[in-house]
Amino acid sequence: MTTAALGVYLACFSCALGLVAPATVFTFGDSIFDGGNNHFKKKCTAQADFPPYGSSYFHYPTGRFTNGRTVVDFICQFMGMGLQMPFLEAQSAVLNGSWKSYPSNGLNFASAGSGVLSATNQDLGVTAIEEQLQQFEALIQEKQFQTPEIRQSIFLLESGSNDIFNYFLPLAPPSLDPDAMVRSMLAQVSSFISRIYRVGGRRIAVFSLGPVGCVPARALLPGAPLDKCYEEMNSMVRIYNSGLEDLVKGVPANYPGAVAVFGDVFHLVERFREDPPRYGFKDVRNACCGEGTLGGMVQCGKEGYKECGNPREYMFWDYFHPSEHTYSRISKALWAGRNSTIRPFNLHTLFST
Repeated sequence: MTTAALGVYLACFSCALGLVAPATVFTFGDSIFDGGNNHFKKKCTAQADFPPYGSSYFHYPTGRFTNGRTVVDFICQFMGMGLQMPFLEAQSAVLNGSWKSYPSNGLNFASAGSGVLSATNQDLGVTAIEEQLQQFEALIQEKQFQTPEIRQSIFLLESGSNDIFNYFLPLAPPSLDPDAMVRSMLAQVSSFISRIYRVGGRRIAVFSLGPVGCVPARALLPGAPLDKCYEEMNSMVRIYNSGLEDLVKGVPANYPGAVAVFGDVFHLVERFREDPPRYGFKDVRNACCGEGTLGGMVQCGKEGYKECGNPREYMFWDYFHPSEHTYSRISKALWAGRNSTIRPFNLHTLFST
């Protein structure tokens, strides 16, 4: 689609639906997006509510699995709105009477450690995508958010890395082959899109997984290569990402009046790895905060951990998660980047229509 044609399409789309630039964002996903929900689940063991998490920006732990802001935080700042509140924190404030209503800028339902599949890491007490959706749908039923507001909102989704990483854990033989596993994951994402549309959602952004096979935590997996990325895992990620993009491409035809974009985080991060100095990195292999091989054997903040001197120089903050600098780079590319990173148009365009 040419730039001119795209502009006409978006103008017609906005006029047809009477849409305005959104002030409300609803976020779903895992630790890449989690703004602190797990902190409010006392039985959840997937936590980052201790130092030095949050040290570079907030200067205290917020429950985010990085040293500062996440992609969602940067996007909110690009929009000129306040940072999103974790749903469970906001729910507590409403239930105890501290607040009369939920925040007008939306809510973050993401839960670190969760998966697209409900069974993923349930022993850790995380909130799977299915339960996150149920939490959101309950708010709609309670009329906490009205249909016109939902139609003008943006819905963000990133999930699947925990499902795929866990597939390679040496616990028990997988019940599905890799292709069948990916198909089951994509079926859940397809259901997510359908249910968001059913309650009135019309603007959706789906982000690919990054190269999960490159995270320092691969050092925990028997047989995983340490001098290069785990290609078998990344191959599964690529298949899943390709399926995600196909789902996004099908949105206009399958869901009249809806529009969706696909953020290709995988290939963006690959560019960081191929030319680290260009993007301000000195180390794209090891965790800034952790211990052991690749810094991937001990979670940041746990007994025996070590922290690097300058997190900005590292692509990874801890054994699984990017640094704030990495998130900043990713966010800028998703917000204002070209078709090679986010398509058919960027987040700034999606938010402005």
